[in-house]
Amino acid sequence: MLRRIVVKIGSSSLTSSEGGLNRDAVRYFAAELAGLIRAGYQPLLVTSGAVAAGFREIGYPERPKLLHEKQAAAAVGQALLMQAYREALAEHRVSAAQVLLTRSDFQNRKRTGNASMAIEELLRQGVLPIINENDTVSLDELKFGDNDTLSALVANLIKAEHLLILTDMDGLYTKDPRLDPNATRIARVAEITGDLYAIAGGAGSAVGTGGMRSKIDAAKIASIGGVPVFVGKVGEPGDLLAALRGDGRGTYFEAHGSALPRKKQWLGFFSTPFGTLTVDAGAEEALIHGGRSLLPVGVKCATGHFHTGDVVEVVNPGGEVLGRGIVNYDAEQLQEILGLPSGEVIKKLEIVHRLEVIHRDEWISLKS
Repeated sequence: MLRRIVVKIGSSSLTSSEGGLNRDAVRYFAAELAGLIRAGYQPLLVTSGAVAAGFREIGYPERPKLLHEKQAAAAVGQALLMQAYREALAEHRVSAAQVLLTRSDFQNRKRTGNASMAIEELLRQGVLPIINENDTVSLDELKFGDNDTLSALVANLIKAEHLLILTDMDGLYTKDPRLDPNATRIARVAEITGDLYAIAGGAGSAVGTGGMRSKIDAAKIASIGGVPVFVGKVGEPGDLLAALRGDGRGTYFEAHGSALPRKKQWLGFFSTPFGTLTVDAGAEEALIHGGRSLLPVGVKCATGHFHTGDVVEVVNPGGEVLGRGIVNYDAEQLQEILGLPSGEVIKKLEIVHRLEVIHRDEWISLKS
């Protein structure tokens, strides 16, 4: 199998500051992607830019703010974006295909499987999949955030070797380099911590919806699935291969997990939790470091309306998300046994099935 690479290009890298598609930029990225193919890689492109490319064409004087206006701009811009990519890639004898996804596609296991099979077939036929969010039907509250999260989900889905998130900033800095000349670039991140989030700003440009915070979120998702991440800038011929080799202009995030099975991917990143369980320090240690199941004795609080077989989120007393799992009790039943040792649980509920609130096989850790 060829070495799979997911490349994500943000709106700011594809458009002018006033909006509209920068075709020179598209041709540059097409040449870089073709270079990856010649070097023996199998790239997938996750691209933003539909709204930014389309709002001028449709007649709006500035990037629209209302949902229906953004959807209309995306409908026009997506066609322009794909046309530009296909023409630019054709110069390098590379065929391209459009794949439009929404968050709900990932939340449905069957639809996720269908998307995966379609992408696999495109790759098998030597076609470059160009993936974007389906902005025309997406709701604002469910959007991916300039496709950073989408690129991480795709990287996990196809078990990519690397995720390269390209932006107009050459990596993550200790402070905003546009405001502080003493800011220094962070070359490598071994662990994503709260301190790292604290130095991440908001949206990076007027034409994009993602900032460094969303890129850190994406890096966290990808790294849990065993995919290392580069966040940075490319602009010269060969820069994309340089980023892949490890000497690019940006920040590298190390991977902490291994490639996840499809079920674990769905559980960790695509499922919808129906409740939240707060656990004590002992249960946290057992789940995160001990590879153990969650027992009733370690659960201190349960909120939400869930039933046996539903997905729940697990947090520690400080509210930090530890992971997700499939619960073995209804919410009302679990309320009766919170904090009880196993012997008392058996007596109280007269159960003969498994005692675990969440079995370790039905659990995924989301803590870095």
